[in-house]
Amino acid sequence: MAKQKTYDYDLIVIGSGAGGSVAAHIASKAGISVAIIEADLIGGECPNIGCVPTKALLQAAEVYEAAKHGARFGIRGTTVGYNYPSIKAWKDLAVKRTGTYLGEEMYTREGINVIKGRAHFVDPHTISVGIARFSAKHFLIAAGSELIVPPIPGLESTGYITYREAINLTRPPKSLAIIGGGAIGCEFAQLFAIFGTKIYIVDIAEKLLAKEEPEVGELLETRFKEEYSMSVYLGTTLDKVTKVGAKKHLSLRSGNKTASISVDEILVATGKRAVVDIGLENAGVEYEKNRILVDSYMQTSASHIFAAGDCVGPYLFTHMSTYQSKIAAHNLLHPRSKIAADYKAVPRCIFTNPEVASVGKTEAELKAAKISFKKVLVPVSVIGRANTSDVGEGFVKVLASSKTDVLLGAAVACPHAGEVIHELTLAVQNELTSAQVANTIHAFPTWSEAVRVACAKLSKL
Repeated sequence: MAKQKTYDYDLIVIGSGAGGSVAAHIASKAGISVAIIEADLIGGECPNIGCVPTKALLQAAEVYEAAKHGARFGIRGTTVGYNYPSIKAWKDLAVKRTGTYLGEEMYTREGINVIKGRAHFVDPHTISVGIARFSAKHFLIAAGSELIVPPIPGLESTGYITYREAINLTRPPKSLAIIGGGAIGCEFAQLFAIFGTKIYIVDIAEKLLAKEEPEVGELLETRFKEEYSMSVYLGTTLDKVTKVGAKKHLSLRSGNKTASISVDEILVATGKRAVVDIGLENAGVEYEKNRILVDSYMQTSASHIFAAGDCVGPYLFTHMSTYQSKIAAHNLLHPRSKIAADYKAVPRCIFTNPEVASVGKTEAELKAAKISFKKVLVPVSVIGRANTSDVGEGFVKVLASSKTDVLLGAAVACPHAGEVIHELTLAVQNELTSAQVANTIHAFPTWSEAVRVACAKLSKL
């Protein structure tokens, strides 16, 4: 009888972010030997340089802005000021309170071995980290994503920052050009504008947040221009960047029109792509330019290797990574009772003011798929909470099947939209009708009442 091959570990997890850490904990508690490899910061991007620090900074900006505009409620806030190093200190505290700096200690207590360095597959069951080699029966790849820096002439030599540097600035730049009008670009645009930075947004897309409903981008563009005097260049190509004295000069083109802007700093926010340069060919793992290919069970083309998180997609969210990591862990441990991933109802949140949140299909996606649908857009100004909060902008947009009234997608733009969206997420996931949501009692006065009003109107179409 042939001797069974032995490995250093039952499972090696590549990446300690949400896509890897959740599965590592589950597998370790199940009693199998686990190692986790991290090339950068323990805990991954979200708690260290992504979600947590940016939302902490945005919270400070929101408080400052609310205080400045308190006169309408009888609050005297004309002398309100800020100290940006103190704001950064608050951000650092929020990051520290996540406990990620204790990550290695926590893993060790659980019996999970932490290996620092960049993993590279040598063969289907072996990876190298520097000069060391480690083998495993199973792998979970959760290597994350990396920033896409467009090949714009002069950009590298002139210099720029990314969100990694932006969260650690000790003072806001006097003027800032943001390349990219997606979630990261919009959040930082508003953050620094509130603290007095002159903002220029440049994007090749025709609308801000181009993948969301058009009303979302239109609302933010209007607010950015009117409230913060931002200059927004959409449908615009950045031809080149040059250094002129202490300034950075951007040459723009839109159709036959050209323009130029001069700023103190440039923030690149043009999206991210999967980290795939880890020797996947040596492991027999198929991948494309921007993602590792997996089936609905999170298995790659090599059946003993799973993948989860940003390196897989289709959404680069922490909650997506957590969800996929749980599925991968279950299927690895219980191959006879596998569960499949379901992306029908993934909430998408952008933490601008107003917040923006979406779920399910957009109108454009439904049209492309030739799915018959009906839609309603209701301004939040019709509900009582908007009156008591003095909010005149924002909306709830809901989409449902023309035949069955089952909700297919939704978009919300209002304070706390990231919380409001979960009612609609539950509805889309469980194929509830707009009538069912409308007939559910909603507390008065809450922002969620706008969902009830929108669904009531939609159910009557």
